Amino acid sequence: MRASRLPLLLLLLSAFAAAPAPAQQQAQQRQGAPLLPPSGMMPPPAAAQPILPAEALLPDTSPTARVGTTTEAEGGPVLVAPLGELDRRPGPATAVFGASLFVARPTAPADTPNPNYVIGAGDRVSVSVWGAVEAQVLAVVDPEGNIFLPSIGPVRLGGVRAGDVQQVVEQQVRRIYTQQVQVYAVLLTPGRVGVFVTGFVRMPGRHQGSGGDSVLDYLARAGGVDPSRGSYRDIAILRGDRTIARVDLYDFLLRGRLPRIQFQEGDTIIVARQRRLVGADGAVRNNFLFEVPAGGTTLSGAALMDLAAPLPSATNVVVRGSRNGRPWSRYATLEELRRLTLQDQDVVSFISDAPAPTIRVSIEGSRIGPSVLIADRDIGLCDLLNHVEVDPALADPASVFLLRPGLAAQQRRAINEALDRLERQLFLSMSATRSVGEVRAREAELISTYIQRGRRIQPEGRLVVSDGSGRCQDVRLVDGDVIVIPERADTVLVAGEVVSPQPVVARPGMTIEDFIGRAGGRSQRGERGQVMIRRASGQVILDPQEPPRGGDELIVLPYLDPLAFQIAADILNLVFQSAISVRTLLR
Repeated sequence: MRASRLPLLLLLLSAFAAAPAPAQQQAQQRQGAPLLPPSGMMPPPAAAQPILPAEALLPDTSPTARVGTTTEAEGGPVLVAPLGELDRRPGPATAVFGASLFVARPTAPADTPNPNYVIGAGDRVSVSVWGAVEAQVLAVVDPEGNIFLPSIGPVRLGGVRAGDVQQVVEQQVRRIYTQQVQVYAVLLTPGRVGVFVTGFVRMPGRHQGSGGDSVLDYLARAGGVDPSRGSYRDIAILRGDRTIARVDLYDFLLRGRLPRIQFQEGDTIIVARQRRLVGADGAVRNNFLFEVPAGGTTLSGAALMDLAAPLPSATNVVVRGSRNGRPWSRYATLEELRRLTLQDQDVVSFISDAPAPTIRVSIEGSRIGPSVLIADRDIGLCDLLNHVEVDPALADPASVFLLRPGLAAQQRRAINEALDRLERQLFLSMSATRSVGEVRAREAELISTYIQRGRRIQPEGRLVVSDGSGRCQDVRLVDGDVIVIPERADTVLVAGEVVSPQPVVARPGMTIEDFIGRAGGRSQRGERGQVMIRRASGQVILDPQEPPRGGDELIVLPYLDPLAFQIAADILNLVFQSAISVRTLLR
């Protein structure tokens, strides 16, 4: 008998479709300022200063009102805010700054030089002269930078741009033949040179290219700097026994500057050992490990800030590292960081450690104007509602409620704890006889199905902030709150243990039994059961004395046999904590 009545217990779930959580009960027991002014939703007086910008509201072409009024002295700033404005917080720094330089495959040396190519030894030049004298010369620039033209002599082209070859050769020819001579000169192909690339690169060796190629081209042909061993800040270029240039690739990465070098056959590029590294992560734009400059062993905090580029939201840092062989950490402001000296393997985490002075609140339901507001952190619900414009013919401001993500998480934990207790009680109970054990086994099967579905409940975090008289609790809003303003309705949903659950049009003078009669009357299981009303705001009224209003739900509860009272009490307590519609449980 006891097992056969368990379906009745599950039917109770539909009765408590949105029971308030304990936090909601406390809000209902206290009364605050009225949601509507005594004038009944008339526009605010001329002295009131709307905090929403005027251009953000719709034109006043129909009767509108604000949910309340607030003078300039009373209200705090409420501004329209764009959606999706989130603080970007990268993860821990793991990549060395500059490693992405050599990710792409290196390009092959070009056969056709660009006009800015500087001619050097080994380049091939074609010169044609016709008119008073004719000559066709295919010359190679000698180590002195000259080519030789018959009847004219040497012409110096070393150091000349490829785009200026025609002009330089023509000037030299016209020094000898001033009239009736035409000249055409062009650089055919740049000469190939072999450059040695060694040190901490992936593929050290001799790599071919042109004399005008950059140091990046030769490093790329050698596989790039080894990011785990090589230095991006200490690269030397040798010609014979002499160092002709030193390269810091950070100048290229940050400022786009590279030394202009005309490579020659036998030049050597040496990548030095990786220097000390300092990491930056958190609220920064450049989340990397940064190398200490050549010639130094430490990095100043100011230099790290220039490299890491902290976000505007960053206010403090946590510096972690080691000193004298022991772990070391320090908490500092950005100004204090500038004066710190950072050592090898230090990691600086940039954080936003100052509370934001404002919060973001969303508005849903029947409203006019923006759907997202930015307000002072200490603003209350009723104060903010003073700046929300509504259509009095459509909105039901007396039924306003809050959706709070933090409350939803608390409800989720409460549901899981209640399900755990129910599961323990179910499976650890003792049976005196075999027949009782069989009954409890069937109970366990039914309740286990209920528990599995209960695990899938997604609480909405509804907080009831108004009572039946249209007054709201002026709770302090938190970031992420959603204010829902329901629309007015003329119907009452009659559900539960009735013959034909359906919406019924609410008319003046109707009683509770009139609504139940319009839904076909009570079912057999509802004959002895009580009724409850759930307001549009989420407020639940047990054993109501007054009839429901438009937008309410009237639920006829099933009669529960006293034999199943204990298990029913556990289930009802769980449903009470869920604070959401349990229809999703029974799908």
